[in-house]
Amino acid sequence: MAAQLGSELTAKVVAQITGTAGMNSALAALSTSPAPAPALAASQVRAQNIAMDLAERSGTVVYPSLLVYCEKLTNSLQEKFRSFSGKAQMAVEVRHSQDRIDGLQNALELYVDAAAQTISAARGDWGNGMFYAGAYQVAYGPIKPGGRNFIQTAKITFEVEVSRS
Repeated sequence: MAAQLGSELTAKVVAQITGTAGMNSALAALSTSPAPAPALAASQVRAQNIAMDLAERSGTVVYPSLLVYCEKLTNSLQEKFRSFSGKAQMAVEVRHSQDRIDGLQNALELYVDAAAQTISAARGDWGNGMFYAGAYQVAYGPIKPGGRNFIQTAKITFEVEVSRS
């Protein structure tokens, strides 16, 4: 039940990010410079929790990239006689890389803002006993060597209430 629930939630978040009213439309609205930020292809959004160095060794990675996964499931039995009644902690990890340090954090923040807006706009009933209230957290990591010389990551985490019989 738990593995299926995590996969189902991950698929819903990926569908919201890659949908027509998803991250690319938020990115276009946020990008005000003469050269707007490039839109994300569906291949840049992956339903996977994989370490950065392992992802780079296993195949071609196109930056920026988004990794969507379920970090934690908590069955707190808030509603008695349900098989699952609790929270799922979801994560959207944004990774961006470029050849210069200058502007890397600004570019990453643009993609994070677009992802956060997309997630926040999806608040409400997701169907099948899942409900998202709209709260999220963003944690930025330091710039490190990797990718196209330098890479920086940010992780957006949020909780989805789940009630299943």
